[in-house]
Parts: sequence; structure tokens; C-alpha cells
Amino acid sequence: MAAGTLTLSSKLTPFPYSAIAIAAYTEKSEIIYDEAATSVLLDLNGSKIDTEEEIVHALAKAGGLSEDSAKAASFFALAKTLRTVTAVPEIVTGLDSLDDHLAWRTFLVGHDITSADWILWGALKSSTKIIGLLKNGKHAHLTRWNTYLESLDSTQAALAGLTAAKANKARGTKVAAGFALGLEGAEMGKVVTRFPPEPSGYLHIGHAKAAMLNQYFAKMYEGKMIIRFDDTNPSKEKTEFEDTILEDLELLEIRGDVVTHTSDYFDQLYDLAIKMIETGKAYADDTEREQMQHERREGIASAHRDDSVEDNLKHFAEMKTGSTEGLRWCIRAKMSVDDPNKALRDPVIYRCNPQPHHRTGDKWKIYPTYDFACPAVDSIEGVTHALRTNEYRDRNPQYWWMIDALGLRKVKIWDFSRLNFIYTLLSKRKLHEFVNNGQVRGWDDPRFPTVRGIRRRGLAVEALRQFMLLQGPSQAIVSLEWDTIWALNKKVIDPIAPRHWAILEDKKVTVTIKGGPSAVEVKILPKHKKNPDVGEKKTVYSSTILVDQEDAKSFEDQEEITLMDWGNAIVRSKSVDATGIVNSIEMDLHLEGDFKKTKKKITWLSQSTSEYPLIPVTLLDYDYLITKKKLEENDNIKDFITPVTEFREFALADANVKDLRKGDYLQFERKGYFIFDGENKEDGRLEFIKIPDGKAANLASKAAPSSQAVPASAEGSQSSVTDGGPVIGDLESVTKMYKTDKVYGDNVNLEGPVTKMYKMESIYNV
Repeated sequence: MAAGTLTLSSKLTPFPYSAIAIAAYTEKSEIIYDEAATSVLLDLNGSKIDTEEEIVHALAKAGGLSEDSAKAASFFALAKTLRTVTAVPEIVTGLDSLDDHLAWRTFLVGHDITSADWILWGALKSSTKIIGLLKNGKHAHLTRWNTYLESLDSTQAALAGLTAAKANKARGTKVAAGFALGLEGAEMGKVVTRFPPEPSGYLHIGHAKAAMLNQYFAKMYEGKMIIRFDDTNPSKEKTEFEDTILEDLELLEIRGDVVTHTSDYFDQLYDLAIKMIETGKAYADDTEREQMQHERREGIASAHRDDSVEDNLKHFAEMKTGSTEGLRWCIRAKMSVDDPNKALRDPVIYRCNPQPHHRTGDKWKIYPTYDFACPAVDSIEGVTHALRTNEYRDRNPQYWWMIDALGLRKVKIWDFSRLNFIYTLLSKRKLHEFVNNGQVRGWDDPRFPTVRGIRRRGLAVEALRQFMLLQGPSQAIVSLEWDTIWALNKKVIDPIAPRHWAILEDKKVTVTIKGGPSAVEVKILPKHKKNPDVGEKKTVYSSTILVDQEDAKSFEDQEEITLMDWGNAIVRSKSVDATGIVNSIEMDLHLEGDFKKTKKKITWLSQSTSEYPLIPVTLLDYDYLITKKKLEENDNIKDFITPVTEFREFALADANVKDLRKGDYLQFERKGYFIFDGENKEDGRLEFIKIPDGKAANLASKAAPSSQAVPASAEGSQSSVTDGGPVIGDLESVTKMYKTDKVYGDNVNLEGPVTKMYKMESIYNV
């Protein structure tokens, strides 16, 4: 359990990476981001420490890390030096020394992680120059050590917390190390968790949180996780959904130690139900559903509540046959009639359903409810900690009552907040409507919050894992913005995404390069300038290239611009039509020019030829399915469906994209991050889905305020200019703000002076 607090601002320079990393690793300090803090401060067992070196020493001691030796002092001194040195030769000398030291060692001092490792790792992490040098691949042993420390779950959680604090400018936000609170009464090697999905649909991002937390704690305590299908309703469940759920979990890199089914325990559950009836803790009831709901709401006892044990057993036996008479009855737990917690008002624990079960066939005509089966099977299977969203909190006393009534081993409950996002539906019923109505193409549609949908949209598992850890043990039920999770995702994919270029097909402009190569030339360049491991690509150079219309319009006469991965060029002439569209450009190559002095760095492509063709691609972007951030209980979903949610742009890409495999990440430079979605079978074009980058502007709803949205490829509406009137007649077409009525209404003629401000012409007048 966290014994102290580490308070700091995400804006500190240099940032104390060592402090947050060892705090998360030792679990001895909760990390709190307070943007008003001017320095880092550790409050540990009544002592306040405000220097990073001393904080690292204190947390190492509190965490029981190996005792510092005389050697550790030298590494603390080296860390201090590396934080201040700026000359590259001096830095390289220090890195060479560390690389030699680690050639035959896993850690800096001894056989375990010590304070020396964390102080030095933090020093390297805080220097962009050092990180850049390490990427050169000349310090294999140091890189291995550095990568290992950064890959630890605790380090990733600490870094995720920092990213979120920067993104949200949070004050007093408790993050990441909040998981140091752990599970109550947990013992190393004895913890058993379970993830119990119902096999009636596809997993969504809310399920992902539950699954990841169960796996996280099972691994933390070196225990095991059970994946248990809660298959107690044959009317809704299918074997195919079990297969898809396991596939979804595999997409999340979640694998249970064992897979079970509630139906494995139907015989035992039946015996337990008999036991409850015989001990007077359950009874049979044939009250109509609406009447039962009314009685439970008003605290009225059922007419059958005090029936004899014999009558109750007789009705249960009739239910077991699946007869017409049996279908009228159910079994209810005899908890309370009027408890203030309505979850305790005699809940139903068994129902009759003659429909065949997908695993047990016609053997059973009666099935336990989740409220009865879950606590019983948890106890039978050896679950030590049941993780549940806090929407079940009112049902927790019911859970414990069942276990006590059945005389079973107790199970601890750990609550966490349900995951909700703005503009996002997680209801299976409502998602089914979108699929059935053809508003999406299936359960893996990139607009869907299903695991398949968000993975197809480009969300990396590592980003999702960091985001879940970032939530910590929060109990707050809020609708989260999508910006944090996509910002984390960008940090995960940026180092591994190859760089490519694309030019919009209907907006391409031909550029003639004077001084360019007389014949086509091909050069081998890195796909990622900062990460050579990503590989190499072929870049084609010729005297005729293509650029985007938007770039072409921005060029000024005689302006010197930079052609990326080539050099500078000077714009000598532009051919422009009457509407302002640029038809062609002539440039002089000026390779001796200084790219640091140009304002515009332009992506381009050599004109397509039979030998070096450009690849036709489609760039896809998506909007939210609904126009309201949070639907209320009484809202009609049809009133809030976004009219247009898919936007397509046709483009030409460099030929290197042919080497991509479906699901690969990439960046079309100056256009954004994308994920390759494969080849369209109808038109043969390669399709790329744009990945949100966490920026607010890119995450805003694209739905137009008018009744009909405009796809990205459509041209904006035209308006006429009359007698000096506004150039733009319909402001709805140029703003994403919601529509409001005019303050003064229409046709108001204000007489006399109404303001003392000086007069300004309207910016929309000509």
C-alpha cells in the first residue's frame, strides 16, 4: 500500500522521471499531478523531501530495493553530469562507458534493480539528445537495459499518467500509481480473478477495461484469471459469440489460464437452489411480471412468500419439466420485502425457459439468473476477488447474502468505474439496431466501440492498456473525452509507423522542375528518420512531380520552398484559372538553398509512369454515430443519428505502400496517421483509415448543424453577392458551432446611435 505522496507538475524542467518511475515501481508513493507545484515533493512517513536524488534514495529504502553500495554513488554522480552536459563528445564518452559496464551485467549494481538504475534511467530519459544518440544503435547493451526498464508495467503506467496530466492540464489528479492500493487481502500466488462475459454479442471497450483489470491483478499477484462464459440465458446466447469473444480477447492480448462456463455447474446450482428452498430461504412465485415489479417497488410481499416448503419444491419440479404450468412460475430468494436497497427485495434466482441451450441442449428447462449463479460459481471456482463495475454496488449486499445463505466460501469484491465515452453507445441493443439497419457494415465497423471496431480504427493494445491503468481505482462515473486515449495511442504508434506520401487525386497539381534529373532516379531512404529499424523505402525523383492543390495555392511568386527528402526549389511561375485553381507550376531546383530558412516543407510525388506507377488509394475518416454527447434515458436515438459518418478522399500514394500488410500503421506525412485496411474488392483501391491523434479539433463532431451533413469530398455551398451584401450567405456552412437565434430577431432597423465604438466594415462584405 502506498505510504506517501509524490506531488509534482507535469511542466517541470528537467522532468524528474527517476522519481515517478521508482514511485510506481516500489508502490510506496502515490503520484499526484498539481500544475501549481514548482518542484517535486515527496511526503513519506511524515518526512518531506524535495530533491530527486534524495527522493530516489528514500523510495528505494522504503521499497526494500537492494542496499546501495559504494558503486551506486558513482552512478548518481554520472546521472547528475549527464543532466547538464551538452557537448556530444562528452555525452558519447559517458554512454560508451555505460555500454561497456552493462556488457556482462543485467543491472548497474548487483543482480536486481536498485536506486542506481532508476536515477540513471531518469537522467537518460530527460535528455532528448541522449535518446537520439541511443537510437543510432551503437550502444546495444545500454539500449537493452534502458528498454527493459521502460517496458515495465509500472514504468508504462507512470509515463501514461504523465501523458494524461499534460493532455488534461490536470490539477491534483491521482494517476497510475493508484493501482498500488492493490486488492484487499490479496496474497502473492493465491489471487484468482475472473472475467465473465455473456456470449450474446461482441466485446466493446467497456468490457476491455474489465478484462484488462482482471488480467492485470492476476499477473500482479502471480495468480490466475478465469474466463467464464455466463451462459444462463439460452434465448440470447450462441456458440459463435463464444468464439468471437475469445478472438476479441486475443486481439487485446488477453488469455485466461482456464476457460469455463456457468453451464458447467448447472447440476450444482440446481442442488443449491433446492437447498435454499428446503431451508426456507427461497420460494416459488407465479406473480405476473408487471405486478411483481410493482410489489417490489412498493415493498409489498408476494402472496406466495409464506407458502410451504413442499409447495415450493412441487412448483420447482414443475418448472423443471418445462410444462405450460411450469412456465408460469419462478424461484425468488427470500431476502426482504421492503429493504431500502431494492436489489434485496426478493430477487428472482431461477426461471423456466424451454428453449434448447447451445451447450446442454434439452437437458434443462430451468436456468439460474446471474444474481444467483455469479456468487455461487465464483465461490465454487476459487475466485478470491470479483471485480465489478460500481453500477453493481447496490447488488453487492445481495452477492454476499447469496454466499452466506448457501454456506459457501466468501469472495471479496473490488469495485471500479464503468467506462463511458462521449458520443458513444455501449448498449448491445442499440448497437444491434445500427447493424440491423445497415447504418454500419458490421460489428467490426471503425465507427463502433467494439474491440474489433476500435482496433480496426487503429487503437493499439498498448495504448488501451496504458489508458486502463491510468484510470486507476477511480469510482467516478463520467463520460470521458476520447482525446487522452488517442493521444496515448499516437505516442505508441509514432515510433513504429513508416512515413509515406499521398497526393489528393482530384486536387493534384503538376510541377515541372528545371534542373531536375533528365531520367528517373530512385534513391533508398529510411521509412522513419528516427527509427532505422522500421526499414527502407524507394523514393522516385524526376523532372515532373505532383503536389497538393492546397500547397500550390499557398506558393508565392519567386518563393523558395523545400521539397521534403530532396532539397529547395524556387517557384518561378504558376498557371491559375479564373476560379483560382492552380493548373501547373514551374520551379527551379536550388539544392544549395538552406532548408532551415524556408517556411514551407512540401510533400510531393514523382509523376506516375508505367515503370514507376503511383498507387490509387482511398483515405477514410469517420464521425461519431450520434450527435449528442450523452443520450438520456428518454431520448429517442433516431433523433440523434449523425446523417453522414463516413468521408472518403481518393489519393495517389508512393509505391512503397504495396508492401504494407492489413493492420499496419503508417503516417502519410502532413495528412496524419493511418491504418491499412486492405484492398477494396470493388474498385481495387487500397484503403487507409485515419487514426485520430488526440487533438481536440480532429475529435470534434463533424456533423453539420443543419439537417444534412456534408461529406468531406463535397464542395461547400455557393452564395451570391448582391449589392455589397455578404460573400457568405449561409454561415452554417462555415462553422461547426450549434445554431442559435439572433439576439434582435430578423428585420430589425435600429435607429440612432447604438454604440460608441468606431465603425468597422463587415469582414464578409466586398
